[in-house]
Amino acid sequence: MNQAGGDEQPTTYLPVNEIIEGDCIEVLKTLPAKSVDLIFADPPYHLQLRNQLFRPNQTIVDGVDDEWDQFHDVAAYDAFTRNWLSECRRVLKDTGTIWVIGSYHNIFRVGTIMMDIGFWILNDVIWYKTNPMPNFRGTRFQNATETLIWAKKSVHQKKYTFNYHAMKNLNDEKQMQNVWYIPLCTGEERIKLNGRKAHSTQKPEALLYRIILSTSNPGDIVLDPFFGSGTTGAVAKKLQRNYIGIEREPTYIEIARQRIDSIPPLSHDERLLVTKSKRIAPRVSFGQLVEAQYIRVGQPVYSKDRTVVATVKADGQLLWGNISGSIHKIAALAQQKPAFNGWEYWYVEEQGGTLTSIDVLREQYRIEHYGK
Repeated sequence: MNQAGGDEQPTTYLPVNEIIEGDCIEVLKTLPAKSVDLIFADPPYHLQLRNQLFRPNQTIVDGVDDEWDQFHDVAAYDAFTRNWLSECRRVLKDTGTIWVIGSYHNIFRVGTIMMDIGFWILNDVIWYKTNPMPNFRGTRFQNATETLIWAKKSVHQKKYTFNYHAMKNLNDEKQMQNVWYIPLCTGEERIKLNGRKAHSTQKPEALLYRIILSTSNPGDIVLDPFFGSGTTGAVAKKLQRNYIGIEREPTYIEIARQRIDSIPPLSHDERLLVTKSKRIAPRVSFGQLVEAQYIRVGQPVYSKDRTVVATVKADGQLLWGNISGSIHKIAALAQQKPAFNGWEYWYVEEQGGTLTSIDVLREQYRIEHYGK
């Protein structure tokens, strides 16, 4: 654990896999520019609570009334937000991205400030809590969501990490949407001290798992300027990312340190951690499969339900009735769509009558000819 404070200047030292005790803005100022790959920030929400909240049985709700969530007024909160976000933007690599989570109390102000200082928003993601706290007074709709903003450093930034296929695999081969159904942190995952929540806003590991897996790679550095009970560091370690945590409360630091130290190291087998994107794989055309006899001239190809049949031509195109065209064109025409990925549409029949996707044959070709 390191400490920082005062009017610090940036250094070349990067405290990888460390928790630094101190004010986040002052600590951020000590970090070198363009040094971290990903930032996750769970800042104070400035909930502006005015009264205690009671359940119908008159027991008090253990809400967020911590000193760190209290600001003199909205202007003070905005100034704080602008300062920490500006420092985050400075330390973020030109290929990096940032996530910020918040509630309706603060996220719209945060988003405006992010845009004002140069961040470019890629997505808003809605965390739908499958087990939200009821609205005990019955005076408003039940708050069942929080909002995450995912942004790149600038509008001009061309490269950033997004592991699209990992997210698709995680979502049963369907494109991951921006509404995430994840329960609140409860049960054994919720860290407690003397029978009470150790941290009032501990986030579930499932939420950070999805963020870190989708927008970083093994070995990347993930910065959390509001480290709290260490969820970001715990998930980063499990996914073989490095972390930097900033936290001003010594009690939280000790909880986070013990939590992270108790996690056993993961296997270094890259195959367990990396989902290779087809975009970076060697390009293989359908014609190459025909040339190499993975698919024969005159062989029929089928839609998955076998209702559409086309024939392979010598030039790598398909013949469907009287129409000739690429695997993509014929797949689109057969479905009356403007476009479609033919690799996902067509199948060939193997011995025994089973169907094999032509995309599987393409992967076999890659492995045998390129070794990947």
